[in-house]
Amino acid sequence: MPRMRMNQAITAAIADEMRENPDVVVFGEDVAVAGGPFKTSDGLLEEFGPLRVRDTPISEMGFLGAAVGAAATGLRPVAEIMFIEFIGVALDQVVTEAAKFNYLSGGKVSCPIVVRASAGAGLGFGCQHSQMLDSWLIGNPGLKLAVTSGPGNAYGLMRSAIRDDGPVVVLEPRPLYAMRKEVRTGEDGIISLGKAFKRVEGDDITILALGSTVWASLEAVASAEGWSADVIDLQSLQPWDTEAVLRSVARTGRLATVEEGPLAGGWGAHVTSRVVADLFGELKAPPLRITSPDTHVPFVKELEDLYRPGAAYIAKQISALLETGEVPAHWWESEGAAA
Repeated sequence: MPRMRMNQAITAAIADEMRENPDVVVFGEDVAVAGGPFKTSDGLLEEFGPLRVRDTPISEMGFLGAAVGAAATGLRPVAEIMFIEFIGVALDQVVTEAAKFNYLSGGKVSCPIVVRASAGAGLGFGCQHSQMLDSWLIGNPGLKLAVTSGPGNAYGLMRSAIRDDGPVVVLEPRPLYAMRKEVRTGEDGIISLGKAFKRVEGDDITILALGSTVWASLEAVASAEGWSADVIDLQSLQPWDTEAVLRSVARTGRLATVEEGPLAGGWGAHVTSRVVADLFGELKAPPLRITSPDTHVPFVKELEDLYRPGAAYIAKQISALLETGEVPAHWWESEGAAA
């Protein structure tokens, strides 16, 4: 299998779909001549030409509107939002238009658009360019949402998203673009949307992670003393793999979610509510949500590192849950009280 960086794997996935389907086109700011601001479309212009790979003005509302119209009339656009925050000015195109075309047309009109966006903290881009904002997209019927966690599933999820007959948003954690790993390409590398992947198997707790938090969780488990865990990479948030999660938690009896993003409104709240509703009598402890605080993403590196759940903090929180059977305080609560 070839070794690729995550940004290269994304390019490879788009290119493979463009070779197979002439209806796949690419829109976005600097995606053509420059090969993408994060080199996620490098070489596509040279291979497929300016009719299929188009640079756009700095107008997310404009080019997402064009992509939605193109999708409704037969094309399969892949539109790049440079930073997920920029989707705010064009959210209507995604959640009010694209996500509802099929429903409002009685199944006659589909809207197979992929909206890609870099997301997440860790590279010092500041509070306006470092959020995940998955909470903006969850809960919109007709819209699917996936989050990449490395080159392998970036390739597989992207190809699956392009083939989907409805709108799909794919969030790409920015610090992972440079991660290099082996990638299974071709048909065998495609990953179905809505399917989780168990990265590690253990006995004491189920850890659900997503994007960058997958690697922090794996590091936490590797350093753990006296306990082991299932680490499940959800890969998709809408739909999410309910069956895989419930099966794991039914076996371990405990659940922790590791989320990059504020505690309020995080995806873990939805997941844990379903787990509690279905498995209340089988749980050995209350679910634990390990999140970022309800504050802006800091710019200073030391504070940004503190903002995101790190391996040491994850291990500490889970160890406390296993020792006491109670959910420990978040770091900003316990340190604030100590101060």
